[in-house]
Amino acid sequence: MMSHKAPFITFEGGEGCGKSTQIEILFRHLLQVGIDVVSCREPGGTKGAEEIRSLLLHGDGERWTPTTEALLMSAARADLVEKRILPQLEQGNWVLCDRFTDSTLAYQGFGHGLGYDSITALNHFTVGTLKPDLTFIFQLNPELGLARTALREGGKDRYEQFDLSFHTKVEKGYEEILKKNPERCVGINALLDIEMISQMIFEEVCQRFEI
Repeated sequence: MMSHKAPFITFEGGEGCGKSTQIEILFRHLLQVGIDVVSCREPGGTKGAEEIRSLLLHGDGERWTPTTEALLMSAARADLVEKRILPQLEQGNWVLCDRFTDSTLAYQGFGHGLGYDSITALNHFTVGTLKPDLTFIFQLNPELGLARTALREGGKDRYEQFDLSFHTKVEKGYEEILKKNPERCVGINALLDIEMISQMIFEEVCQRFEI
């Protein structure tokens, strides 16, 4: 049973997996069928959280220690949850979020080696009992994902500078999250074409929330 009034859906995955494109498509689909929905991203979504996003995504890879990085990410998340996500859910609006607590588990817990248990405890401290009702995890070979991001304009962000071994650990982290949360998480083959993926996602959402 949900602890909030409306569905909270998150999109997860490594670099270049295409989740941001799919969140935009689902957002439009939901609007078209008359659902009040908002979309946000992590880190970001509020003035303060966007400032923290800039700190996390810019600069060299060694700019922050793993612990500092996890705490910065959590600070941005706490602001987003308190100021945007919870108020919207309580008003009955659906919320779609590009990344959430699973990202910290995958990137800082597995990628940086801070550990599943310590990040789970940090996530609980940050968001309390709030959990997504449904999470789509986009699965893609990290090497291919990084090749995709290299084609983007604007150069590499801080996470795209990390080596392949880091991103391979992140992908393993997502596999573990998927395994531990079979009811909440749905794996998506990111190699499928955009239209096929969007159709799969919309069908899952319609079935899950009886649209």
